[in-house]
Amino acid sequence: MIITKNKDINAIIKSLEGRKKIYLFGCKSCAEQCHTGGEAELKEMSASLEERGFTVTGHSLVPETCYRQYALKEYKNAACKTSDAVLVLACGAGVRTVADAADESQPVLPALDSIFLATVERQGRFFEGCSLCAECVLADTGSICPHTDCPKGLLNGPCGGVADGMCEVNVENECAWVRIYERLKKQDRLHLMKKTAPPKDHSLSVKPRRVLLRNPVGAVPASKKKGSRP
Repeated sequence: MIITKNKDINAIIKSLEGRKKIYLFGCKSCAEQCHTGGEAELKEMSASLEERGFTVTGHSLVPETCYRQYALKEYKNAACKTSDAVLVLACGAGVRTVADAADESQPVLPALDSIFLATVERQGRFFEGCSLCAECVLADTGSICPHTDCPKGLLNGPCGGVADGMCEVNVENECAWVRIYERLKKQDRLHLMKKTAPPKDHSLSVKPRRVLLRNPVGAVPASKKKGSRP
């Protein structure tokens, strides 16, 4: 789940400078759960913009704004096409997706800042769960990620700054490597602590990244499509 927060309204207004008619996009997935891009937030943004002299031409609340099919379908809306700008209440991937669906002459702008990929403890309680590093090491660390839980991203044990088991950077957090040690000990897998992890291969996360699946879940195999050749 992508965690987002609201941009300062003054920053949003500045980005809309010279534009009058604004169309809004929200996201019924991550942003709605963060209370940053659901139905209520779209109404609040509409009211806030109209108070400042803008005309909100309409809004779309799609299941997942990062899905291009949803963005393309909603962009066919005449009010969206004829607006001076589109303001997206979703993560950066959602903004990019709407922008790719829009006419390139029309600005598509973010209303939110994307913060991190989260694990969800319960509704309204989110914690960074994965750094999307493309080289998962959780098999050797008791499923505690040193890339994510250690501010220094150390791959081979704690730094010299750990004191009483606590992190020297985020002093209220327990050291990730202390937690890894304790969990591996309970699992009788402390031998993994003797392994030396190689340097991080950053070439695996060279951006932009993409994945093109041959047979996505739910896709109709080519051999079964109407008119396809065997």
